[in-house]
Amino acid sequence: MFTREPAVLVLEDGTRHTGRAYGARGTTLGEVVFATGMTGYQETITDPSYAGQIVLQTAPHIGNTGMNDEDPESRRIWVAGYVVRDPSRVVSNWRADSTLDEALVADGIVGISGIDTRAVTRHIRSAGSMRGGIFSGDAADIDPEEQLRIVREAPAMAGRNLSAEVSVSAPQVTPAVGERIGAVAVLDLGVKQATVANLAARGFDVHVLPQDVTIDQIRAIDPVGVFYSNGPGDPAASDDHVVLLRSVLDEKLPFFGICFGNQLLGRALGFGTYKLPFGHRGINQPVLDKQTGRVEITAHNHGFAVDAPIEGVTDSPSGYGRVEVSHVGLNDNVVEGLRALDLPAFSVQYHPEAAAGPHDANYLFDRFRDLVLANLETTKNA
Repeated sequence: MFTREPAVLVLEDGTRHTGRAYGARGTTLGEVVFATGMTGYQETITDPSYAGQIVLQTAPHIGNTGMNDEDPESRRIWVAGYVVRDPSRVVSNWRADSTLDEALVADGIVGISGIDTRAVTRHIRSAGSMRGGIFSGDAADIDPEEQLRIVREAPAMAGRNLSAEVSVSAPQVTPAVGERIGAVAVLDLGVKQATVANLAARGFDVHVLPQDVTIDQIRAIDPVGVFYSNGPGDPAASDDHVVLLRSVLDEKLPFFGICFGNQLLGRALGFGTYKLPFGHRGINQPVLDKQTGRVEITAHNHGFAVDAPIEGVTDSPSGYGRVEVSHVGLNDNVVEGLRALDLPAFSVQYHPEAAAGPHDANYLFDRFRDLVLANLETTKNA
């Protein structure tokens, strides 16, 4: 794990940070973002929402609990690259099955250690998220000007549709736990295992479906509700998912969306989306639930947001009745949730399934269950 092999992090503005090779050797490119969680790095790097991004951990000491087979959020590590300051010299958790370095190598994730991650974070907070590259092994010897050229020619996150890269290729079903309510169709845009577990625990048979599923294929499972997951990429590049969601809304199926799902509900309702300067990523973000007045400490991972009025009730620009912003980020007044008042549909931008935490917002899965049960009761009495 500990090596003096050189590596360099190059940002598109020409900034360079020299450190040591970590994980796989080679070249990797992506949008450089920072994550503020002091724990839960395994859940972070296995979150499909980080596809296409080089993740910088602001906590200086990473890797002390190793990696295990119980906590991953998906089938692999998805980060495009990984930046840490001080990798742990030992693994000291009885649940560990491997070291973090071994897991990065196994999944071909190029990383860098031994740089001043605080300085990089402060730079991104001022200049905004930007493209970057990590160069190690033979790539570390590439001429600096050539490295910078390679970084600047990498695709930007804006305009990218990454859903097909992270979605399942065939349906997967997780049965309900306890008393069964019915089937929920989950559009897999990068769904996390904690989400599937939370839905199953509420009595739903969870049908995880490929991102290119049709409305007829959704109807075929006779769902009592539809869920859109988190995921990577630009919501403005996901027109097909918006069209599909409008079909769901037209049929008045109960809908719940998380993260990318919130952005797509916003688009389906007729609102725009925009890119945040450096995004929200971490497990310590305060959000106001306007319905209860309660402030929740929540987990975030999003670089885009919905452009909708945060005060009062507004009419859906695409004709779906009244809409309100249900949750607001208290650091910057970013829209963190939407609720349709004339349809059984709501969404949040942050992560109520949060693993390893916090769990302040876990009640939203109960809110979805209650919405489904109320809709079933209404349908039965109609």
